[in-house]
Amino acid sequence: MKRSMQKGFTLIELMIVVAIIGILAAIALPQYQTYVAKSQVARVMGETGNLKTTVETCMTEGRTVANSSIPAGTAMAATDCNLQATASSIQTGAAQVVGNAPAGTGFPQVTLVAAGNSDIEATFGNGAAGVLAGQTLRWRRDVNGTWTCAVSAALSDKYRSKGCEAQY
Repeated sequence: MKRSMQKGFTLIELMIVVAIIGILAAIALPQYQTYVAKSQVARVMGETGNLKTTVETCMTEGRTVANSSIPAGTAMAATDCNLQATASSIQTGAAQVVGNAPAGTGFPQVTLVAAGNSDIEATFGNGAAGVLAGQTLRWRRDVNGTWTCAVSAALSDKYRSKGCEAQY
């Protein structure tokens, strides 16, 4: 007597595999989207945090007019602070005073105040995750030179980075 050998998978086995993949995808996709948004907050925190050194230098030198870029050959005024900021694909905001952001990019906005709080503020937009669009992250320098990081109050706790947990 010859027995026929089973080749391949039964329909029920295939349906079980598809169900398992579906369950894993239902759990993994939202987690991945949260991870992407959180990493973008950390990225903008770093991009804007890099400007703190420039702002400190400008404040020390009495330069209180923020400029994103000053073209070569252009003389700087005594109060001009050349921020040397670069455009980011997940921020919105025009270049301050001189220059333009390439399409789909934006600059952090810097406010320098000699006898008050100076701010570096970034607004999420362009290529940022949808849950971040329109939210802001701000570094604030108080009159004593202490920097603090805060995010807009509407930004969910799960997207905040360590070191930037406060809200405003």
